[in-house]
Amino acid sequence: MSQMNRRRALQLLAALGTTGLTAACGEAGDDGSAPAGSPIKIGLIAPQSGGYQAIGEEIVNGFQLYLSLHGQRLGGHPVTLLTADEGDSAKTGTAAVESLLRQGALALTGVVDSAVMVGIRDTVEKARVPLIGSNASPKSLQSVVYIWRTSYVLDEPGRALGPYLAQKLSAGSRVAIIAPDTLGSRDVIEGLKGQFGTAGSADPRLSAPVVWTNPTVSPGSTTYTADIREALSRKPDAVFCHFAGAAAAQFLKQLYREGYRGPIYAPGFLTEGTVLGDAPEAEVSNVVTALNYSADLNNTANRIFASAYRKNHNASPTTYAMASYDAAQVLDKAIRLAGSNPTAQQVNLALGKIGQIDSPRGAWQFNQPRTPQQKWYLRRVQRDGRLLSNVLINELATLG
Repeated sequence: MSQMNRRRALQLLAALGTTGLTAACGEAGDDGSAPAGSPIKIGLIAPQSGGYQAIGEEIVNGFQLYLSLHGQRLGGHPVTLLTADEGDSAKTGTAAVESLLRQGALALTGVVDSAVMVGIRDTVEKARVPLIGSNASPKSLQSVVYIWRTSYVLDEPGRALGPYLAQKLSAGSRVAIIAPDTLGSRDVIEGLKGQFGTAGSADPRLSAPVVWTNPTVSPGSTTYTADIREALSRKPDAVFCHFAGAAAAQFLKQLYREGYRGPIYAPGFLTEGTVLGDAPEAEVSNVVTALNYSADLNNTANRIFASAYRKNHNASPTTYAMASYDAAQVLDKAIRLAGSNPTAQQVNLALGKIGQIDSPRGAWQFNQPRTPQQKWYLRRVQRDGRLLSNVLINELATLG
């Protein structure tokens, strides 16, 4: 071969190599689509500090666990998981969304605080990028196109627990309701009260005014003392409350310190995650909760999920981790359905077609408002071996 022909052959090989490399790298098209098999980016929004930090860590853990069990791919595409700090306000949440969108996220997930979810709604809808919320889900979040949730609607814990509590409490009982003055608490309490009374009248067992507490997510050792004393001055037969994360642990400590030893009913967030590790057994032994998940559910999907989670994190999984795991599963199905070059809009359309999800919580599917139709469970705090656990008692209802 002549020197000229050899040089020409090398030039052709170089050109082919460059073309092949470009195809392999899969540069995004002008429409924001991702070429077949090319890496995609998913943005995860969660608090990285403050009272909800532990919940944020659970959400990250759940999503990453699904990726690790599925070759770090969603819908056949290698995934880069981008994270952004949710912060504690609509402003910080919006900044997190905008940061992830600038980095080219095909879809978003996460969000712990209901106020943040409401605050980012318009930004997400305007961007036309799907958000699979894995925790925050206020009842007021309606008529959305790009926001889906794998968690629940916040009035549902109260709706699930209400019939059980109405049957459990005698006619002359009195219930003290204590909760932070937040959007989520008002949804929960509205759901509870909707299960009591007839013909729209208020049930006398819940007739006392709600004791609203400071809505801080990082309370001190006396933050709730005055409010608890006010509630206990009514001599209640039971307490219903709504707290999560660090606030839940502090509330239980202060309620016990003020001498209350009666039954406590609540959405399951009260004793999820690190709360049981932070509270002595005496403080939580009389707690009964309602939630859409229990780590001891006996189904194949949960055996795989819970076993892998315990192996990776040396702890039982929570509803927060489970819902985030399901958010990854939902995106996996939707991205695959969207085809080889998915855009955010195509993924959003595909989300409405994925059908039933084989979840650790039990099978569920999206309803018209883009939230799960799912079972709710009654749980009691008790020892499971050497550890305090939320032990499944029975099913309560199917809601959604």
